[in-house]
Amino acid sequence: MQESHPEYHQLKIPVPQEFENVFTYFYYAENGSSVPVTKTLLPSYQTIMLFCFGDNALMTTHEKNTVEVHQCIILGPVRQTFEYTLPAGTSILVANFKDDAFYRFFGKAVVSVHGIHPNEILQDNCFTELWNQISAFPSPEEKTAHILEFCRPYLQDQDEIIRLLSHFNDDALNPVKIIAEQTRRSERTIQQKQKEQLGYSAKEMIRYTRFLKAIKLIEKELEHQKKIEWFNIIDECGYYDQSQLIHDFKHFINLSPSQYLKFQSDICRSGSD
Repeated sequence: MQESHPEYHQLKIPVPQEFENVFTYFYYAENGSSVPVTKTLLPSYQTIMLFCFGDNALMTTHEKNTVEVHQCIILGPVRQTFEYTLPAGTSILVANFKDDAFYRFFGKAVVSVHGIHPNEILQDNCFTELWNQISAFPSPEEKTAHILEFCRPYLQDQDEIIRLLSHFNDDALNPVKIIAEQTRRSERTIQQKQKEQLGYSAKEMIRYTRFLKAIKLIEKELEHQKKIEWFNIIDECGYYDQSQLIHDFKHFINLSPSQYLKFQSDICRSGSD
């Protein structure tokens, strides 16, 4: 599919193996055109830290609230789409925290859909200094490498219950119930720890995982220039019927499945693969 803005460039930057349980990957976008470019970012159910270089970027939430990004902002967990507008000559670098990694850095999980500067969490100006440091690096790969080195001393060990939740991949079973039995804890304890450190419930994550599977199947079909067989997607992803699929698309990205296909070239996915 041809890009509508050929001078707009984006890429995903993988992280070294030692950081794979901290970040999924970094997402970089640069507007090299002479006009502002607006894109839509899909929900990832991850907390993201976004660095902006150049003129201030604009981020508009699902509820049409607009935030101006000067240097750095934290959002999350990202439950629904938001639009971002990059002025001419502006770039962004997005760090996607994996599972409870944000909590392991900052000691809290839920931030805000409207965004917050990370200095407000740590009550010092270390992230302003970090932004000044990485601004000097010419390539996104060099910026990413410097951020990883900066983060290394702050990372705490992962909680055992969160580790079990993060690696639970049996869709047919209730992860809270199974892990409560394994750890001899109450289901309420597991639920509270998940909400505290991940920022969302198991039920929310199951719904999002099903939706993300549908998105990936659609992307795969489009990549091979195949016609989308909606009823196959409904069946493979475990939806009851077409209306439930449509409802999830409306919930997460405020578009119907057919509208998603129409605007797919303007939609980015920076989070989980």
